[in-house]
Amino acid sequence: MKPGRTFVPVTAAVLLLVAFARPGAPSRAIAALLAAPFRTAPQQPQPADRFVVRDAMIPMRDLVRLHVKIFTPKDQRAALPIIMLRTPYGVDDAAGNFTSYLKALADEGYVFVFEDIRGKYGSEGTFVMQRPARAPGDTKSIDEGTDTYDTIDWLLKNVPQNNGRVGMLGISYDGWTTIMGALEPHPALKAISPQASPADMWLGDDFHHNGAFRLSYGFEYAAMMESGKDVEQFAFDRYDTFDWYLALGPLAIVNARYLHGKIPTWNDYVAHPDYDAFWKRQTLIPFIHDVKVPTLNVAGWWDQEDFYGPIRIYDALEPHDTKHVNYLVVGPWRHGGWSGGTGDRLGAIPFDSPTATYFREQVQAPWFAYWLKDKGTLDLPEALTFEAGTNTWKRWTAWPPKQDTTDRPLYFGPGETLSFDKPASDDESSFDSYVSDPAHPVPYRQRPIQPTYFSGGSRWSTWLVEDQRFVEHRPDVLDWETPPLDHDVTMAGEVVAHVFAATTGTDADWIVKLIDVYPEQYAKNWALAGYELMVSNEVFRGRYRRSFEKPEPIAPDRVFEYAFSLHTQNYTFLKGHRIMVQVQSTWFPIIDRNPQTFVPNIFEATAGDFRTATERIYRSARYPSRVVIPVVK
Repeated sequence: MKPGRTFVPVTAAVLLLVAFARPGAPSRAIAALLAAPFRTAPQQPQPADRFVVRDAMIPMRDLVRLHVKIFTPKDQRAALPIIMLRTPYGVDDAAGNFTSYLKALADEGYVFVFEDIRGKYGSEGTFVMQRPARAPGDTKSIDEGTDTYDTIDWLLKNVPQNNGRVGMLGISYDGWTTIMGALEPHPALKAISPQASPADMWLGDDFHHNGAFRLSYGFEYAAMMESGKDVEQFAFDRYDTFDWYLALGPLAIVNARYLHGKIPTWNDYVAHPDYDAFWKRQTLIPFIHDVKVPTLNVAGWWDQEDFYGPIRIYDALEPHDTKHVNYLVVGPWRHGGWSGGTGDRLGAIPFDSPTATYFREQVQAPWFAYWLKDKGTLDLPEALTFEAGTNTWKRWTAWPPKQDTTDRPLYFGPGETLSFDKPASDDESSFDSYVSDPAHPVPYRQRPIQPTYFSGGSRWSTWLVEDQRFVEHRPDVLDWETPPLDHDVTMAGEVVAHVFAATTGTDADWIVKLIDVYPEQYAKNWALAGYELMVSNEVFRGRYRRSFEKPEPIAPDRVFEYAFSLHTQNYTFLKGHRIMVQVQSTWFPIIDRNPQTFVPNIFEATAGDFRTATERIYRSARYPSRVVIPVVK
């Protein structure tokens, strides 16, 4: 179980699976925690019992050796393909994967290989957070791609009875190592499935969104990953980390008081606050020039860590997909939520079917059987998405399905109204306002906010589906809402916010949420009566309105348009529901506090730089703030 996940009564083996599949799970500690259930039921066969397991140290081209665990089926009678997963989270508990995430694949029959990437756990070398891909034509450097190539080459020569074909998959960091292995692939790599892989850590994945720093996650993940060869959680002295981060003050204190310059990724945050060559070098998108390996991209609509990444990777591959081997699957999942359990609900939200089981058995297993064993047919559309609301799977010939949709703006109106009708008034007073105070920021989820990886139970994995009524009546959160819908409204594709805003400060953050408001009378499920479910959301740091590379102050009291994506979504607002949009300027501590006074580097801001500001959101014919949704025709 990933530290910080709310405990549910499932088997120890499933918990081990989720721990391994999810980023940040200290697998050895969790294995020890769960050892007692295994000891009390020795009569139960364990997943690894069906395999012969051996460890090996595989030499790379620079002579650094990487540790692998190789699982060969005991009943193997013929040559089998190899399925490989490369991870920074430790492979000692890899057997837990066979209870759920890889069970359908194990039942089909493969040799499985789990590898510690360099510098982590049993592998030699130095760990570098998301080591950049080597430059084109560089034959001397190493990266995760060369390590993948060298590992496959060794496996083909040293794993008896393999059929010469290899597949790769993985979630989060393990998804990223998967796509990295396909940039310069070994000829034997025949199919991959990068799942919830980050693509750009500054534009939209774990560490930043549109330049806004993801404070709590960026701090806790970097400290955990770079404190040693294993993973080690930061020791908070407060249960509610909202209070801890607020008491921390300016980010300049972090190194002086806690990290002391020993965490390389934190030092990179400080040294590279803007979208400079460092972050551009780290993203893999510029290295995608073709589709060398059939690719099954997987994402979750409510992924709290890496939703941007898998969609961006799919988009980057698609123009080069002349052989039609680049596919996309998006389900109603949190980060890695398809790896375990049934997936019939997320938090309080039901989906009426076992979506995760369906993916593992009807999508993932047939995908690898087709490419690695020439078995069956590939019954996949270009994009397979789960449409929450109607709770049905949809098959699309393209994503986004632009020919099947019409962009329809939802305009902010007077009296907290939201409408498809454009504002007619140009009254200078056609705006709503609030005071944004960095000393009293809006929590991003309901308090207490436990540490991200808190083993005693954290709501981190489900915060995106929390009821947004907890902030609705704050004076620093604005909302606009439609009347109850008289028909279903289905959207499929990219949601875009256009916010016309002015601030009395010289910098500001704009957070926009698109929300489904359930009816107050909801006999189908009274626990959801009046529920406010966040469907799409994003933050934009105002200093980057002209350029992500060169931030600049915002002229006080001047109206500017801030247009930014709330990402793609396939969702139906049902008849009788309402559509709501919320806007705010703090989202703490998932997003660091903007001083609201322009400084060159927020990581070096002083306490005196943090000031209150009055924010105005305009809703006139001249300044029509709106959220544009792609409505299915």
